[in-house]
Amino acid sequence: MTVAGDLKTGFEFKPGLEGVPATLSSISYVDGKKGVLEYRGIPIEELAANSSFLETAYLLIWGNLPTKDELNAFEHEIRYHRRIKYRIRDMMKCFPETGHPMDALQASAAALGLFYSRRALDNPAYIRAAVVRLLAKIPTMVAAFQLMRKGNDPVQPRDDLSYSANFLYMLTERVPDPLAAHVFDVCLTLHAEHTINASTFSARVTASTLTDPYAVVASAVGTLAGPLHGGANEEVIDMLEKIGSKENVRPYVEDCIARKAKIMGFGHRVYKVKDPRAIVLQNLAEELFEKFGRDRYYDVAVEIERVVEEKLGQKGIYANVDFYSGLVYRKLGIPTDLFTPIFAIARVAGWLAHWKEQLNENRIYRPTQIYTGTHGAPYIPTEER
Repeated sequence: MTVAGDLKTGFEFKPGLEGVPATLSSISYVDGKKGVLEYRGIPIEELAANSSFLETAYLLIWGNLPTKDELNAFEHEIRYHRRIKYRIRDMMKCFPETGHPMDALQASAAALGLFYSRRALDNPAYIRAAVVRLLAKIPTMVAAFQLMRKGNDPVQPRDDLSYSANFLYMLTERVPDPLAAHVFDVCLTLHAEHTINASTFSARVTASTLTDPYAVVASAVGTLAGPLHGGANEEVIDMLEKIGSKENVRPYVEDCIARKAKIMGFGHRVYKVKDPRAIVLQNLAEELFEKFGRDRYYDVAVEIERVVEEKLGQKGIYANVDFYSGLVYRKLGIPTDLFTPIFAIARVAGWLAHWKEQLNENRIYRPTQIYTGTHGAPYIPTEER
């Protein structure tokens, strides 16, 4: 929908800035009609099959696939920066146990800026150190809050474990099965970047003020927390539990369509075919189920996708990345309200890539508006109102 603008300005208003270019970027590319997603020109399917999350993060942030030595050095730096300051742990212990992990993560990410407050945004060494700290410490903070809200001390990171295996270990203090760690790593790769979505736009706007990168990530986390953005995968699980069985799928979908209610995990602002990430995630889910047992709601999910495609496929409404991610995370033993923080762990790579790109040719964001109010209104004294 577009709305005619102010006659004096000639501007056209587009709700949600739909289709309005906000920046020039070489980080990622989406073709929603063909179901294409590329990071720096490489198809997401190629990266999911062959790369690791940290290699993908390097690609996004620095613009090229690292050499073996570059990747080893990058992994080494992150491995030895996973621990967080005891004062941050003490702060997190004071958070209410009923608080949502996304709120805890936003506060904790912002707090990192207090300990690394120097802003040398023209210094490559500072930029690299900030990238390493945020990629290394965000997973530790997510896992720490999960344990502390249950009254337990956080589990210290293990330097001998990979990035993804270490996070799963910090949640349970058990070394994960190699397949589980691999699947989780691919999930992070799939969620690492997706052009100018709401949280990335928030990150770029914050970055354009030349504040520190910890504030940039904290602002993006706050944006991702909304149910219309990162919170959708939690609601998919709620929907599957509510439906309960395959027999209830068609009545549920038809009722949603009749009420014009959103069916969680379906539809996308960009994609008009099945999200390519959803295709990879569904295959990962089947790998997990084959080894560890089928999730009782997987058949319900497959039936929902079949009925929705039958009813709404002609409108370009198909499964998106949120639809199968929750089933994968649940099979990995991850609590539902950690789904969105895990999304944030992955998307930090994309946010940092956009932060770094924004710094290259920065101009502070200052959009305009179309004024719809009155002019020349008189002030009315209190006694006359």
